[in-house]
Amino acid sequence: MTRWSLQIYMGLIKHGSPVSPWRVLLTLLCLSGILIGCTPQPHPLLQLAGSSGSTVPPSANQESEEAPISLRPAYSPGQLVDYVVQTGDTLPALAVHFNTSQKEIREANPIIPETVSTLPPGMPMKIPIYYESLWGSSYQILPDYLFINGPAQRGFDPIVFVDSQPGWFKSYVEYTGGKNRRGGELVKYVAENFSISPRLLIALIEYQTGALSRPSPDEVDNLYPLGFHDNAHQGLYRQLVWAANTLNNGYYGWRTGHLASFEHPDGRLERPDPWQNAASVALQYYFSRMMSKEEYIRATHHNGLTQIYTQYFGDPWQNIQSHIPGSLTQPELRLPFQSGKSWAFTGGPHTGWGEGEPLAAIDFAPPAVVGGCAPSREPVAAVADGVIVHTDIAVAILDLDGDNDEHTGWSILYLHLLTASIPPVGTKVKAGDPIGFPSCEGGQATGTHIHIARKYNGEWIPAEGPLAFNLEGWIAHNGTEPYQGTLTRYSRTVRACVCSDKTSQIQAAIRPTQVP
Repeated sequence: MTRWSLQIYMGLIKHGSPVSPWRVLLTLLCLSGILIGCTPQPHPLLQLAGSSGSTVPPSANQESEEAPISLRPAYSPGQLVDYVVQTGDTLPALAVHFNTSQKEIREANPIIPETVSTLPPGMPMKIPIYYESLWGSSYQILPDYLFINGPAQRGFDPIVFVDSQPGWFKSYVEYTGGKNRRGGELVKYVAENFSISPRLLIALIEYQTGALSRPSPDEVDNLYPLGFHDNAHQGLYRQLVWAANTLNNGYYGWRTGHLASFEHPDGRLERPDPWQNAASVALQYYFSRMMSKEEYIRATHHNGLTQIYTQYFGDPWQNIQSHIPGSLTQPELRLPFQSGKSWAFTGGPHTGWGEGEPLAAIDFAPPAVVGGCAPSREPVAAVADGVIVHTDIAVAILDLDGDNDEHTGWSILYLHLLTASIPPVGTKVKAGDPIGFPSCEGGQATGTHIHIARKYNGEWIPAEGPLAFNLEGWIAHNGTEPYQGTLTRYSRTVRACVCSDKTSQIQAAIRPTQVP
């Protein structure tokens, strides 16, 4: 550390500035010249080098269309390569991406704290890599902060945008969610449910159907406009639901390390490039589900989706933002039922919305009605102080940071609430206050229960992992299948079970009655 950087650090402390360990580290690295550019940069060129510094393979977004498979060298086992932390990175996921172990990553980067959730974006690392064949393209399609329905989507109205375009989509109508919805309304509905950027969904629809630019959908397959041929997903709305679900499977599969490879329709195996970002892997995975080799290469390079996105919304790689900070922590949360009550833990980590990834939600049920859809008079409780910022059939979103916007900060999704019992938007609640009754409403449900999941800045936070769901000290763990799993506090472990026997029940802490 130079005398100058030490003086600045001591000055921050002297003047009472809040200084996190990661911020100090990044500041000192910047001052020492170790980090090249400590502010968001345009389209990232994540160059690598071997431990000797002599090997510099193709950088991200410098490949040609004819090179769908990366030209990474055949690294020697355990060779150290350079990596710059991307938003949302965690040690378990990086270990999978680079085919190494957390232990080896820590040994190469001893500055990483023993307990760490998310790594700080922009931090340089050395990672031991173990080569695998069939690594995919390093071309990055879209930054992560433009994939999720987060801060970057504040103020964007997909209905207004679609209505301003000359194409047929603004007049397209389908019935869903209890009413007829036009093009922009369908996008808004899917974006809010799956927490995916409405701009991304619009760009996908235009890329695959010309819905914004063509006067009529004459050249579009009316049953399967996005190319996914499945009887249960006929029509543009159901195709869009499938698209959003598939994108989330790719994004959170890469984010958690659950997705290490995928297979194309012709049987080709592809392993995402270890340096890839989650949004680009999500789009690669999505396009790989239904496209030929030539179509896939075009879609995932500069003249594919990126070109359409840029045409309508500007260069996505300008002013890149990091929506997940280093060392993210969950605020204190209560169990979602009232003080002193015992409910059954009926669903271990499973999807926040849709099917598959992210495994962000867990379920609870009042024990008297488990296994049926009988009404319950035991209310669901607010897990923390907040305000109801969004409601729909069986759905309420509780915003915890007080800005009345679910795009920013921590928010909690409640699903399967009795619709008639949900407080109106704008209702402020204290932790433990009732926010409706559990039910079977809203999607598939085999019994009266409540489904809760967390989001931070629009990104689903997996229930297990470095930032595991923590409710009054009960920590969530995945099972071998979705809906299985456990909650553990100290020496007691409760296994998820719809049987509602004594071993599956958890009692909320007994607290004094609140005085108004």
